[in-house]
Amino acid sequence: MSSETNSMDQMPKKSPLSFQVDLKKFEKATDEEKRQQDVMSESVSFFKDGMRKLMKNPLAVGSMIALIVIIAMILIVPHVVPYKYSQIITVNGSRDKTAGNMAPFTYSEKELAYMAEGGEVFPHIMGTDSMGRDYFIRVIYGTRVSLTVGLFAAVIVLLIGVVYGSISGYFGGKVDMVMMRIVDIIYSLPDMLMVVLLSVVLREIINVDAFPALQKIGTNMISMFIVFALLYWTGMARMVRGQILTVKQNEYILAARVSGAKDSRIIRRHILPNIVSVIIIAAALQIPSAIFTESFLSFIGLGVQAPMPSLGSLANEARAGITQYPYKLLFPAGMICLITLAFNLLGDGLRDAFDPKLRR
Repeated sequence: MSSETNSMDQMPKKSPLSFQVDLKKFEKATDEEKRQQDVMSESVSFFKDGMRKLMKNPLAVGSMIALIVIIAMILIVPHVVPYKYSQIITVNGSRDKTAGNMAPFTYSEKELAYMAEGGEVFPHIMGTDSMGRDYFIRVIYGTRVSLTVGLFAAVIVLLIGVVYGSISGYFGGKVDMVMMRIVDIIYSLPDMLMVVLLSVVLREIINVDAFPALQKIGTNMISMFIVFALLYWTGMARMVRGQILTVKQNEYILAARVSGAKDSRIIRRHILPNIVSVIIIAAALQIPSAIFTESFLSFIGLGVQAPMPSLGSLANEARAGITQYPYKLLFPAGMICLITLAFNLLGDGLRDAFDPKLRR
């Protein structure tokens, strides 16, 4: 022990300005030191990483919960509530003329008499309208119509806009110039005028009496779907074009071209997967816009065919008696606000979670 101490004392001290390497710093790590440094992170995909970030956003999570509850209601409630959206309240098989404009959770005179005899009557959660129809089931069906229109419009915008924008942005040049001028022309058309004109024209062309499904929807709703297919995809096409103009400059696109890949394969396998997050965000934000447009058109009488309810048509009907029955306007208007707010907040959350430019 003393000899080792003497030998260490006799070793020359290293000068602080010397470039001599200290070999002790390059000794092999022990097993314990390896275990301490063995910090392996879980390998996650882009989608999983985005979903984790989305779940940390309380507003986005709350919006998803609200939308799930609304979708569950429009699917389950029609099977639970015994009333139909066009059914006038009846008691013992006869029409109840005293059931009009009832307040929430109230019963008519005939219903009270029927209940006194031992009968059971399902409560009117939101009251009844002026014709004596259950208002709750009409709001539920109106919500179903508005959500269907919003989702249908989003699908149309997604399909047409992505295909059109991909072709325009990828090929560029004269093709891009001609296609974008067409978009500018379509973008300048007034939506309201097109809906009115199509409604008038389709009434003369389409025979809804021959098609029961179309008879329930009505020519106004069909014209609205056609307007969505003709006009509302232009914003998506512009956005996809701008994203592709940026992505196609990357090296892996050049490598795919050099390897002999076809243009359709390059767009489908290399370009669109890199902008899919932006497309999903834009489609999610398109849904509330379409719902609001449908509600507005139904409010002015260009929506679904009566007696099929819509949130906009219910709000229009409630406007006539707003001074006496203000709650009738609160229910459809509140549902419109809740749906549009939930989709907007969810779209913002998706943008913050999946947009590469905003990710930290």
